[in-house]
Amino acid sequence: MARISLTPPRTLTLRLAEWYSRRAYGKVMEPALVYAHHPKLLRAYFAFEAKAGRWKALDPTLKHLAVMISSARIGCSWCLDFGHWEADRLGLPLEKISKVPEWRAHEESFTETERLVMEYAEAVTDTPPTVTDELAERLRSQLGDKAFVELTTMVALENFRSRVNGAMGLRSQGFSDSCAVPPRGGTGA
Repeated sequence: MARISLTPPRTLTLRLAEWYSRRAYGKVMEPALVYAHHPKLLRAYFAFEAKAGRWKALDPTLKHLAVMISSARIGCSWCLDFGHWEADRLGLPLEKISKVPEWRAHEESFTETERLVMEYAEAVTDTPPTVTDELAERLRSQLGDKAFVELTTMVALENFRSRVNGAMGLRSQGFSDSCAVPPRGGTGA
């Protein structure tokens, strides 16, 4: 159960966020309802998300795997649910995506670069981060500086999303109900 009302005051900002969310995702996203309690924060957050969505230095599959790993590591069921839906929308193989939370047990399903990205995402998500110079250099040499910085930032952004959702008590919202493979992984928020 959410730790804050999911019926915030009806402001113009909220109405616009609801309209956009329904149009883009088919339903109002509960994190938007949380942020709507602070309209300036809601506007700033969605502006940042819109800008982050236009970053294209990193391969979209690698970006998605990194985000899913962070969600799984933190245990954000809302993010894993949405991540499965988004993977389906991106045309990623759901059979493969379903293995992400336990990727080490399914290493043969992932390329060397994908495994390296997921290992890095886990290390960035650890508290404190456990990124080694060797791991960072291996990834940077494969991806290039621009994509490496984007990867790091996307993992940090997903840490932000997952931790806010978890702290606010948000749970799976049913985005992946339309996917062939249900979300697996963390039991937390």
